[in-house]
Amino acid sequence: MKVGVIGAGAWGTALAQMLASDGDDILLWALEDDVVDAVNTQHRNPTYLPSARLSDKVRASGDLADFADHDILLAVTPAQHLGRVLASLPDFAGDLVLCCKGIEAGSGRLMADVARDAAPGASLAVLSGPTFAHEVAAGLPTAVTLACEGGEAQWNRLSGAIARTAFRPYYSDDVTGAEIGGSVKNVLAIACGVVDGMKLGQNARASLIARGYAEMTRFGLAKGARADTLAGLCGLGDLVLTCSSTSSRNFSLGKALGEGQDPAALMANRKTVAEGAHTAPVLAALGRDMGIDLPITEAVCALLEARTGPAEMVDALLSRPLRAEVIEPER
Repeated sequence: MKVGVIGAGAWGTALAQMLASDGDDILLWALEDDVVDAVNTQHRNPTYLPSARLSDKVRASGDLADFADHDILLAVTPAQHLGRVLASLPDFAGDLVLCCKGIEAGSGRLMADVARDAAPGASLAVLSGPTFAHEVAAGLPTAVTLACEGGEAQWNRLSGAIARTAFRPYYSDDVTGAEIGGSVKNVLAIACGVVDGMKLGQNARASLIARGYAEMTRFGLAKGARADTLAGLCGLGDLVLTCSSTSSRNFSLGKALGEGQDPAALMANRKTVAEGAHTAPVLAALGRDMGIDLPITEAVCALLEARTGPAEMVDALLSRPLRAEVIEPER
């Protein structure tokens, strides 16, 4: 099977390197000509993953037409650009594995909904879980959820093509749950970064992770996800990782906000995408429309939009009325 990767950011580059570790030829699509040239001539991606030395089995192209004959494509573009990129891909009827995490601004659509419109002939799956790109590129052990819309038949095709000695996928058929876990955790990671930036301690961060997980689960169940999916690698697993380290772009953004840096300046000066900043406002709007209580998400939105400061954000969360510890959607 021919496997390609669409998107040469840190995560896409790491996936290409991981897939090439078995000696397979892997084609990587990059938007920027300098990234294509660096991958092909230096076997590096100094712009997005400077720490990794890439296999000579990884080759880059800036022409999406080069991917038309592939059996499997991993889509790893920024979430807000997925629809545009897939719409430029020549008719594709193979397996399309969505590896980007977010909710489309404006439409409120999950990435699978975006992909169904942009690539209607593709068979969709979602790969999500606790994955720092530099660790995957270095061959460190990693486990992920691979949620297959086509069920076990698609899993049987994909698992053998994607699994490696140090990269272990676990099967699910809950595409919605896999997507929601990966999207919501980015917003919660910003909140945890704020806690770290304000030096509020480990108790506060652990509490925020737990209450964030309740928030993720309330939203997920209301959207049709399964609780067991959200308790797995693509939900709780990814949440714990992303909320615990400055290797997370979203956590790093929140940490800077907690230290008092200006939200607009931070967003303008970032080379890489912190998806949670784009997901937060659309997630908050969906929560309001659906009548789902998402207090952490709302607080992150207010901070990103400079409607409140970090201290006021924390005070607002701590002053909420006392209540039972529940996860189920509130009626």
